[in-house]
This record gives sequence, structure tokens and C-alpha cells, in this order.
Amino acid sequence: MTTASCRARLLVAYDGSTFHGFALNRDVPTVAGALTEALEKITQSEVRLVAAGRTDAGVHARGQVVSVDLPSRIKIESLGKKLNALCGPQIAVRDVQWVSATFHARFSAIWRHYRYTILNSPTPDPFLATTAWHVHAPLDVRPMQLAADAIMGERDFSAFCRKPEPQEDDFRSAGGADDVDDCADNSVDDASGDARATPVSMKRFVMQANWKRNGDLVTFEVRANAFCHQMVRSLVGTFVDIGLGKRPPSDMMALIRSGRRSDASQIAPPHGLCLWEVGYPAQSE
Repeated sequence: MTTASCRARLLVAYDGSTFHGFALNRDVPTVAGALTEALEKITQSEVRLVAAGRTDAGVHARGQVVSVDLPSRIKIESLGKKLNALCGPQIAVRDVQWVSATFHARFSAIWRHYRYTILNSPTPDPFLATTAWHVHAPLDVRPMQLAADAIMGERDFSAFCRKPEPQEDDFRSAGGADDVDDCADNSVDDASGDARATPVSMKRFVMQANWKRNGDLVTFEVRANAFCHQMVRSLVGTFVDIGLGKRPPSDMMALIRSGRRSDASQIAPPHGLCLWEVGYPAQSE
């Protein structure tokens, strides 16, 4: 007898410090692995998660969205509390609700918003050690913003993305699936990290790209329809070199036009990055 199921949407936050990324990997601790184990314990049934974006080892999330089919007998109003009891404190399920069977955490999304945080101070802060990149030399945010203006709209980000090899699993770790700090939206279908043999375009449409300083904290807010592999961290690395005076702001557009990844700056470390929010059309929720 087949058990009736309904689709649920989970809003999830997590500290990525102790996880080898989001994507399911039976050999190492991952966010999807912890959520899957907890859901299967609660529902006593096999589950398959779909995430809005797979994050790299060390990358955090405040607004990760997960869709999953669960037995309809599950009491959705108490599911979040049960999941938090099993997964906390590193993982927090902020909201759970039934949604339409057509809702898909990844394919229904129309934009993703990432935040990258830099501690720009001569001395480190132990309380920010796992959530902010410590850059001790002074950063000038003004040229960084001038450079950020150049990435607005539709651009080819080949210079800032790691192109997956044929049949490569984008969500394999360090160097492998754990290199995915952003949504590798063209190559992977679900939390298992199974790759699709489809051509990967590096064109993305950026809707927001803002640098802001608040005391010693410098943050980069970026929102786009999708992100390719290592895109945000690669951009941040180049922006920081611009803020340090090592490169002119005009380099950003030159890199976009050239598409040469070898000309970009170092990739920023993963722990400053956070998947902040994912947007959906109202009718898909």
C-alpha cells in the first residue's frame, strides 16, 4: 500500500563551520545528511531533499530553502520543533509549511541573495572567526562599489566561475563538492549532488551588488537569478584587491570581457559567505 505524501517547504539556517557543505555525502557530515537523517527518523520513511542552493564547506545559511515530500500523516505544525531537537544547535529549521506539489526549492526560485562579511580591523575578533574574513589592511569601499556597479545586469562570469568538468559532481568537496559556495544552478538537481550532462552557461543576471561599511565590518550584498560555482567568493577576492589599491575598479569590467579566470584575484575564504535569502513567485509557495 502506497503512503500518501505531500510536499513541504523548510526554511533552514545553519552554521556551516562543522559541515562539509550542504550536499549529501555519506562519508562526511553535511547539512543535507543531518536533515535527511532527522526527517527519516521522524517520518519512518525515506526522504529526498531538494535545496535552493548547495553551499560549500564552511559556508553558512540564514535563508536556505528545502523542499521534500513527506507522508501526509505528519503533523507539520510540530515538525520544526522535532527537527530542531535532533539537528540543533548548528542547524535551525525556522519555518515549515505544506506547499503545492509543483513547488521546487531550486527550479521555482527566481533569485538568490548572498551576503559576504569582512572584518576589516588590525586585530582579529574571536567571536567573528568563523563568520567573517579578517582583512587587516584598510579597505576603501568606494572603489569597491564602483567595481560592483560593473557587474549589474546580465554578464558572463566565466572569469569568476570554476567550470565543471564533464560528468563532474559540482558538489564534491574541497576540491570537489565542497568547493560550491554558491548555487551551481545548471548542473545539479537535488541534495544528492548528481550531475547532469548539460552545457553550463556562465551568464547570470545580477539585480543587487552593494558594498557597505559599518565600523570594522564590511559587507557585500549580492542578489542574482542564479550563481555559478565559486562566483561570489571569486568576485569578493577581486573586490578586496581593488579596495586595497592593488587593482583599479576598471579591472572588474575588463575581467568580465576577457573571461579569463587566471586573471582574477584570489578566491575569498568560505566562512565569510552566507546564503541570506531565496526569492520565489508568490503563486509558487
